[in-house]
Amino acid sequence: MKVAAAQIRPFFAEPQKNRQLLSRYCKKAGQQEIDLLVFPELCVSGYNFTSKKQAEVLAEPIPGGPTTQLWMRLAEQYNMVIIGGLAESKQSSGIYNSAAIVGPNGFIGCYRKIHLFAREKEWFLPGQHPPSVWKLPSVSLGVLVCFDWAFPEVSRILMLEGCEILCLPANLVLPYAQRVMIARSLENRFFTVLANRIGSEGKLTFTGRSQITNTQGDILIKGAKNRTGLFSAVINPAKAQNKFLTNTNHIIQDRRVDLYQRLLHE
Repeated sequence: MKVAAAQIRPFFAEPQKNRQLLSRYCKKAGQQEIDLLVFPELCVSGYNFTSKKQAEVLAEPIPGGPTTQLWMRLAEQYNMVIIGGLAESKQSSGIYNSAAIVGPNGFIGCYRKIHLFAREKEWFLPGQHPPSVWKLPSVSLGVLVCFDWAFPEVSRILMLEGCEILCLPANLVLPYAQRVMIARSLENRFFTVLANRIGSEGKLTFTGRSQITNTQGDILIKGAKNRTGLFSAVINPAKAQNKFLTNTNHIIQDRRVDLYQRLLHE
């Protein structure tokens, strides 16, 4: 299958303009026969809110909001799976830093970011459920959002649940995640698609360098630091089912879970 990361420069607090931008990237991906397209974190609202109130104004429901509905139409039109980050409003609780997953047949799921970064703790509630794997006819997808990269436990959960491609919508300002995704691919023997943004908002500058890695930790394609674009690679997701690191070492069977109890305690 052909997978792609869309590296964009969103317009802060201008969701209409951003939805037009996302539509153009979906059209471009459709022309390239992309099967899986990943957009960055908070790609409709922008990132660096001035207040919780501003974040609430820019948030929208999933799947009933305008962006998820647009992605559902585009996914059907171009026969692809689309994943992208949104500020999600949930009437019964608050707002979340979320990712919507849609496909040609409609809404697939929503992931709410578990590990909030810096001032996100002022704006969002953390997700309260472990990450899920969505098992589609052609691939099993796992989704995390940005700073979740720093916690290997959630990636390992996804691997144990059968994830073949880890998708990471991101607004990275630190220089580490691209390197860490190499390790996540290797230690879990799955593919990763990291979709980051470029540009600046206030004092924050985003690092670009979106990338796709394979099950051996090789970088298949990588974006530049300051350029937008659609970065794609052809992969065989079934290779992620092979968990042998060597002929005699299996990354699931060789675990010593009897010695890992410390991970279950604060």
